[in-house]
Amino acid sequence: MRDWQEIVERLVAERGSRLVAYGRMLVGPGDDAEDLVHDAIVKTFARGRNIHDVDHAEAYVRRVMPTLIIDRSRSRAARSRTTQRAFERERGGADLDAGVDVRRALSTLPPRERACVVLRFFDDLTVPQIAAQLGLAEGTVKRYLADASGTLASQLAVDAEPGEKVRVSAPGKEGR
Repeated sequence: MRDWQEIVERLVAERGSRLVAYGRMLVGPGDDAEDLVHDAIVKTFARGRNIHDVDHAEAYVRRVMPTLIIDRSRSRAARSRTTQRAFERERGGADLDAGVDVRRALSTLPPRERACVVLRFFDDLTVPQIAAQLGLAEGTVKRYLADASGTLASQLAVDAEPGEKVRVSAPGKEGR
């Protein structure tokens, strides 16, 4: 067996569940997250990249995933499925935990905004790093984050005074 095959097997066995959980933040619940991970692994290893260990492979797959989401969003069929899923979901009872609420709110964002939010608050990347990874201008990333923050604030019922700028941040990341 070649080295890359061993790395893929170890990646799936050791890190597969983490990658799927990361994928769910990008695409919402369902089988799409597993498909995203599969597609990202295929794209990562299809070109014979020089990946020698599982850590490097996981980092590369995580980097590919938001790009795949954005690429998918350009297709009409993907947009149709996303819209249909959003309308089919009903708001659950008050017993849902905050994590479920956050994932539900993330699923309402357009793909680029969602990718920027996940990279910023879950991967802890800076605006310049996000811009470089997604091939966007820093100002565009800031705009996506601002728009997403407003949407998430209203979805998650964050209290704010009228006209006050709302900033949604992950715990312990204030002031960045």
